[in-house]
Order: sequence, then C-alpha cells, then structure tokens
Amino acid sequence: MYEEMMEGQSCKITEIITPLPANPVVAMAYVPYQKYGEVYAAEKGLETGTIFPELDKPFLGAGRGAK
Repeated sequence: MYEEMMEGQSCKITEIITPLPANPVVAMAYVPYQKYGEVYAAEKGLETGTIFPELDKPFLGAGRGAK
C-alpha cells in the first residue's frame, strides 16, 4: 500500500538526522531517535515485553545495595 502511494514520487533527504541534538543543553533529558530495524515475532514480543531487540534488556531484580 505504501509503495502504491509513493509510486511516481521522489524525495531527497537534505539533512542528516542524528540520534541526539548537535548542541545538547546541560541538565536536559534527551531520548535518541530509534532506528526501525529488525522486530521479534509476535510470540517472542509478548514473552519479552517488546518487539524491538534493542529494548530487550535483562532485568536483574535487584537495586543498588541489595544483598
């Protein structure tokens, strides 16, 4: 469907989008852009809680100072 909408269209990327601002301000929180890539199958996504492998991080269950 998307390909049909874009048929005959052309566009040029005129700027490079970086994950973070070029001149970040001190004490400001930034969330980098996520590049869309590989995704997990639906079953694996439900099991891990995300379909994005980059966000699949281990949870160790203990905070600082836990014994």
